[in-house]
Amino acid sequence: MTMQANVQVYLIPAFLHETAIDTLPSYITDAVKACQVFFVENERSARRYLKSLWKEMVIDQYGWFVIHENEEKLKKEFREQLKKGKTIGIVSEAGCPGIADPGQSLVAIAQDMGVMVKPLVGPNSILLALMASGMNGQRFRFEGYLPIDHQERVKKIRELENESQKKDCTQIFIETPYRNNPLLIDIIKTCKPLTRLCIAVNITAEDEMIRTKSIDDWKKQIPDINKKPAIYLLQA
Repeated sequence: MTMQANVQVYLIPAFLHETAIDTLPSYITDAVKACQVFFVENERSARRYLKSLWKEMVIDQYGWFVIHENEEKLKKEFREQLKKGKTIGIVSEAGCPGIADPGQSLVAIAQDMGVMVKPLVGPNSILLALMASGMNGQRFRFEGYLPIDHQERVKKIRELENESQKKDCTQIFIETPYRNNPLLIDIIKTCKPLTRLCIAVNITAEDEMIRTKSIDDWKKQIPDINKKPAIYLLQA
């Protein structure tokens, strides 16, 4: 299906931390002004975020759809809005839509319909952590969340370490903030002494910490990162 050239979908990044709005380029505001409908991860916080970018924005003049609601209904509504010629913005809670955040299924629809998709530059914790880690940026893999079950998690950590050594690649993964400390202990107990681990916490915030050490060095002082947004990078 071919759509008219002026129909566009903007992938609008959000700040990783609410005090770091200056990490967003100014042209994002221009994209927000061009949109007529927004598909968002959380409507309340998205409204507040977009209003902070463009104080004159009249929120109630726009269409709002929440990404986590009924998926088939959402996809149907997304198609209908594109058929009406609406310019759409997709907004996630933190970072970039579609990269470890919701939005990819909607983008796939836009591609199938021949709509122009415009990804906008903004902070992404995966890339920022990798850039600062000193690890292999040529070959890397994002695993997402590791298993919750302890034995399965330990098994996965060993698999990631072995694959990293075999393929000379960086393994990247995340965890729910309140499970950070148990995961960190499992990594340190499971991995080999010379394996390098980068822990990136509160990226772009005032108390940001991005440190890379060997497992042996981390054992000397294990940080308390309970309930803090974190991302982990492993290279054997």
